[in-house]
Amino acid sequence: MPEIVFKGKEYVYNHHLTVPYRPLVVDAAKGIGPGDLNSNLVIHGDNLHALKALLPRYAGRVDLVFIDPPYNTGNEGWCYSDGVNSPIMKEWLSTNPVDGDDMLRHDKWLCMMWPRLVLLRELMSETGSIWITLDDNEVHRARMVLDEIFGADNFVANVVWQKRTSPESRKKLGAAHDHMLVFAKQKSELLLSKLARSLEQVEEFANPDNDPNGPWTSTDLTAQNPDPTKRKDQQYRIELPNGEWVSPPPGRAWSTLEPEFLRLKLEGRIWFGASGNARPRVKTYLNQSEGVSSWTWWTNEEVGHNQEAKKEILEILGPSNAFDYPKPTRLISRILDLASNKNSIILDSFAGSGTTAHAVLKANARDNGQRKFILVEGEDYADRLTAERVRRAIRGYAWQGTQRETLLEEKINFTQFRKAEQWLAKVEAIKVAEGFGAEDGAQMVLGEAATAPTTNTPGRKKRFDKINVELKDGVLRVEGEKRISQMADGLGGEFTYCTLGEPLSIEKLLSGQDLPSFEALGAWLLHTATGGTLQAPPPDAPAFYLSEAQDAHVWLVYRPDLAFLKSADAALTLSRAQAMAEWGYARHEGQGAPKRHLVFAPAKYLSNAQLREHGIEFAALPFALFRSL
Repeated sequence: MPEIVFKGKEYVYNHHLTVPYRPLVVDAAKGIGPGDLNSNLVIHGDNLHALKALLPRYAGRVDLVFIDPPYNTGNEGWCYSDGVNSPIMKEWLSTNPVDGDDMLRHDKWLCMMWPRLVLLRELMSETGSIWITLDDNEVHRARMVLDEIFGADNFVANVVWQKRTSPESRKKLGAAHDHMLVFAKQKSELLLSKLARSLEQVEEFANPDNDPNGPWTSTDLTAQNPDPTKRKDQQYRIELPNGEWVSPPPGRAWSTLEPEFLRLKLEGRIWFGASGNARPRVKTYLNQSEGVSSWTWWTNEEVGHNQEAKKEILEILGPSNAFDYPKPTRLISRILDLASNKNSIILDSFAGSGTTAHAVLKANARDNGQRKFILVEGEDYADRLTAERVRRAIRGYAWQGTQRETLLEEKINFTQFRKAEQWLAKVEAIKVAEGFGAEDGAQMVLGEAATAPTTNTPGRKKRFDKINVELKDGVLRVEGEKRISQMADGLGGEFTYCTLGEPLSIEKLLSGQDLPSFEALGAWLLHTATGGTLQAPPPDAPAFYLSEAQDAHVWLVYRPDLAFLKSADAALTLSRAQAMAEWGYARHEGQGAPKRHLVFAPAKYLSNAQLREHGIEFAALPFALFRSL
């Protein structure tokens, strides 16, 4: 397979392995709820370090990754900062600053993305997918990097999103779209859903023949078959109710074999038209429909656009917290509908304005789901913008906006256009009814868009601040517009705000200078030793029980207390080993052989034979060296 070559690749290829583990530190005052690391998370810190910090808890568990990384246009002001230790890499980075004239900025972007994508893949579940928004600056290079890291066979789609509503006036040929590269962790295991039908699509279903299965729609019973020598068993003749016989049209074949067609006909699922003698079609019932398939062209009407996203931010956070190039909530909601379920874990490690969390909260409020979001933001606005949007989405927020109501909407063809006076009269009547004067009516309607005068008509109650009249694309539309100020309802939920603690260091552990919490050290040891992720212990778990891994119960005899670690109380004793073994037997009673026990402790007072007798594998913590301090 072809591979992408870029300067610095040899230094970042396995850079994720050298990134230190930094525990998550809860800042309870900045979140909503009890400050639980198993809750929704907003993490402030370098996203490479944050991804490494998430591995002990979420490796192999994230169902959906959405990221909106720097597009690398040359004008963004982002910098590459991974805390790399290689002197050669540091020299290269320090002598090649990122700017618009630097032709090596593409190498730097790739060096920034490579280790992050590697860690994101480790965090993903086997059924998960990653969605990456990009423009034309890096999308082709990103595709090659993803081919290498995820495997070209796991490419799913390149979704094109229409991000603008009109061409850029400054350019003769302006970009109207962004790309979304979609890759699966394991394409054969990927779970994607169909989209729910819109109201308009539901209204396409009807029941003209009073079918007991309810409303239905019909689809063509033929399929393409340009070569008449093929699909011979799908070119049979079908008898219509009037006794006539029909064959597939030239270049086509029936879409089913004859036994399948006869079964469908017996079940009443073949439609021969209102006359009962038309070419057969197959019924699809509304109550049996899985939904609508999505394609890779997403219009701004369906999923929003840049202006809509900007408006959302202004409404929620106000003009003082404006954010460049946010994504609309409807865009992320579409991705959630396709690639997540009610219990999915969703990760966004370039969180920006927090749109992903807002979309997850909306989805949970809509269907009572338990989706969980994890946001990572390294910039200094992580609290005042990213987390603040989440707080306001949960609790509700005051906002000012424009409320519009359609008062008239009619298609105008040429014949109707000749009756302009009648349409003008309708517009005038609407204006008068809404408390506005009738001046300049002809000018307003014949122009592409105009606004009614704001003078009141005596004796009429005025519901709107102004009346907008527009004739565009053959549609005459009259709208009432009013500025409003109100509270948006909160969506409910909670989240925990975190920062990144100091890296766990063996040197500092040995000296007793840095003693991490039980949970922080335990998560690191569990993942390093077993590849598992830290799970909440059962309610009846004894002291020092850490978590259950795939093939072992894991224990950590530890307290962040130097005096305890130097005492005999921190050792694995015979009585402690017996209690562990008995608890393990009780947990697995009637379920086959109990799992082994992996015990981390500073010391042990048992022989290897006694350890084997109790099904224990002992791993010494470096704290045994504290005895000499």
